[in-house]
Amino acid sequence: MFPEGRLLDFLIVGAVALIVVGPKDLPMLMRKVGQFMAKVRGMAAEFRASFDELARQSELDELRKEVQSLRTANPLDFVAGQATSGGALGDIHTDLTSVHAEMTALTSPAAETPPPAEPAAVTPPELAPEPTPKAPAS
Repeated sequence: MFPEGRLLDFLIVGAVALIVVGPKDLPMLMRKVGQFMAKVRGMAAEFRASFDELARQSELDELRKEVQSLRTANPLDFVAGQATSGGALGDIHTDLTSVHAEMTALTSPAAETPPPAEPAAVTPPELAPEPTPKAPAS
């Protein structure tokens, strides 16, 4: 209630109240102050509850409108509109399209490159076998 809850502040307020009101009427004053604070807290709680109720009501109205639009329209049109509008469905659609493209590129035969051919063994001329002489034709 008091800033930083200092005990000295409570003692000063209590001493002033005791001097101004008197010891005879002080308990009655404290009771009235307590009742007043209870009423203030009750009104604050009621205000907070009504504000929360208004927020819930507006959310329900928004959901009702969305359900009504889904009932009157074709649901596939709604999903298609959400996918192209760049919302969460659009992001999912984009991600799935890119993953599908990557998977297609990895599994398609055109994407596979043939392994490199091994070079033919070349024999140096000094190690090459000598040609065999041909027999004369008769």
